[in-house]
Amino acid sequence: MSLNRRNFIKTSLGSAALATVSACTGSGCGKGCETDAGSKNSLPYNPKAKLNVSFQEWTLEGESLKGKLDFMEQLGVNGLEVSGNGLSPRVDELKQALEGRDIKISAICAGFKGFMLAEDEKVRNECRDSMREIITAAGKLGSTGVIIVPAFNSQKPVIPHTQETRDFLCKWFDELGTFAKENGTTVILEPLNRGEAFYLRQVADAASICRDINNPGVTCLGDFWHMTREETSDLGAFISGGKYIQHVHIASRKRRLMPGEDGEADNYVDGFRGLKIIGFDKYISFECGSKADDRNASAAEGVKLIRKQWEEA
Repeated sequence: MSLNRRNFIKTSLGSAALATVSACTGSGCGKGCETDAGSKNSLPYNPKAKLNVSFQEWTLEGESLKGKLDFMEQLGVNGLEVSGNGLSPRVDELKQALEGRDIKISAICAGFKGFMLAEDEKVRNECRDSMREIITAAGKLGSTGVIIVPAFNSQKPVIPHTQETRDFLCKWFDELGTFAKENGTTVILEPLNRGEAFYLRQVADAASICRDINNPGVTCLGDFWHMTREETSDLGAFISGGKYIQHVHIASRKRRLMPGEDGEADNYVDGFRGLKIIGFDKYISFECGSKADDRNASAAEGVKLIRKQWEEA
């Protein structure tokens, strides 16, 4: 029987997870886990896990934020992800728009200036200062956190990828995480695929930085689009992120469109199973385009798909 590396990792992780709960017979074990005794490949899951769906502000068609929020409520989408660019002046606008709605601000998507791995200290300081401004606004909005990427491939000149660079990042994130915690939110490290970033490409990489810093204000996310290209196992990636996973991005797995627009390729069950195991209860947010004639209808179908697959997981 042939066994490729991705399937090997999935099988190994499944065996390891089952081994850790070999004495567990269900939710009555006293450890807070549950198992599906009727499933041949049952894995323990944390009952805390909950599916919360989020749209980025630009996911839907239309110019009116009110119209978008009305449609999101019809779909049962309860999270709104907005850009950090120009966020401070929008705090009151967003608060008023969400008043009385069952929709909260999920994560803030970047929007900072400069980049933290720049050789030029002025560029690094610009990143730090703009992040602090966004973090302050995020706290006022009750956001789960502000997403940041250390450097994109296009951003140069850049500090080389060394142990000293990692130590520098840990110190930098620790300080920023403390500021975020003081404002009631977090910093969220985002791993990207190698086509977009040379540094921080796997969820485990980001989680290990969070672990070493050991600051509750420093968290990370998993993005299904990037994970398709960098991870051997969706389930394994989310388990490796564990308690540090604060946010999830989702898109179709071939063209980064609405979930479902790439047909059978858009299978997230393995990853959802990992999220259930770690008890993920934050937001899974659409970060994608669309090739559909009706973008909003495609978004609605995407929501149906991930709800169905969440149940299958």
